[in-house]
Amino acid sequence: MAVEESVKFSLPPLYDARNFWGRFRHFASITDWRLCFVPTSKLLEARNLLLKNRTSENIESAELRYASKLYQSAFHPDSGELQNLVGRMSFQVPGGMLLTGAMLAFYRSTPAVVFWQWANQSFNALVNYTNRNAASDISTTQLGLAYTSATTAALTTALGLKKFFGSSKKFSLLQRFVPFIAVAAANMVNIPLMRQNELISGVALVDENGNHVGYSKVGAAKGISEVVVSRIVMAAPGMLLLPLLMRRVEALRWYRPAVNLPLQTLLCGASLTLMVPLACSLFDQRCSIEVRSIEKHEPGAFKVLRDNLGSERLPQTLYFNKERNSGRVSWRQQ
Repeated sequence: MAVEESVKFSLPPLYDARNFWGRFRHFASITDWRLCFVPTSKLLEARNLLLKNRTSENIESAELRYASKLYQSAFHPDSGELQNLVGRMSFQVPGGMLLTGAMLAFYRSTPAVVFWQWANQSFNALVNYTNRNAASDISTTQLGLAYTSATTAALTTALGLKKFFGSSKKFSLLQRFVPFIAVAAANMVNIPLMRQNELISGVALVDENGNHVGYSKVGAAKGISEVVVSRIVMAAPGMLLLPLLMRRVEALRWYRPAVNLPLQTLLCGASLTLMVPLACSLFDQRCSIEVRSIEKHEPGAFKVLRDNLGSERLPQTLYFNKERNSGRVSWRQQ
C-alpha cells in the first residue's frame, strides 16, 4: 500500500471549522487520550478501511467516522506514516499530565526543577519532530537549536526565579507559579525558532479559491503568535489554579506528602482533557490577512501580489494556514 494513497483520502469534516464550537468538537475527538490504548493492528485496519472506501458516498457511516478519528489521531497528515506513541495527538493529555504534575509537585528541589524542565522540553521536542511538516526544509541543526534554546530558556527562568524568591515564606505562593512561567518562556522561544524559515521567507498565501498568490512575513508572525498563545493557554489553568488549590489541600488534616504527586497529576489530567482541544480551537486553522496590511508593512511582498494578480484583481483578504502541519486539520468550508 503506497503511503501517498493513504493521505489523499479524508472524509469531509463533521463540524464547521469557522466557529469555535465546531473546532472544539473536532479536536476533542482526535485528542481523546483513550485512543492511546488502541492497538497498532486496529489503527492499520482503520487506515485500510478508509482507503477501501475513499470513493464511498456513505460518509456518515459510524464505522468510517471512527476509522477517520483513529487515523487523524495517530497518523502523520502529510506522509501518512504511523507516528510514535509520544508524538500522537492522542498522547498529549497523558504525556502532559505526567510532566506537569511532576513540575508542580517538585518545584522546591533544584535538581528536580532541572530534571523535569529538561524532561518537558525533551517531550515537546519529540512531539515537534514527530509532527513536523513532511515538506518542510527545517534542518536537524535548526531542530537542535530550537530544543537547546527552549531548554535553556526554561531552566534559566525556573532557576533564576527560584533563586530570586528563595525559601522565604513571603514568596511561598509565587514559588509555585515558577514552573508555568518557565514553560511559557520556553514556548515563546521554541515555536518561533521551529518556524524561523516562515519568518525569514514568509508564509504561503492563497486566495478564496485556494490558489497560491505569494508570501507574507507578517502573516507568518501572526500565525506563529496564535500558536504561542494557544500553547500557553493550554497549560495555564492547570499550572495556575492547581498551586492555589494545593496550598489549601496541604493545610487539611488528612493531607500527606505522599498524595502530592498522584493528586496533582490526576488534576492536571482533568485540566488538560478540556484544555488541549480548547486551546487548539481558539483560532481558526485558516488565518486571514488584509492585503492593505501587506501593502503597509511589506511593500516588496505587495508588489509581487500586484504583479501576479494585477491591481484590478487584488482581493481585500488573503489566507494562510496557521500551523506548519496544515494537513492535521484539513477543513473544507461548509
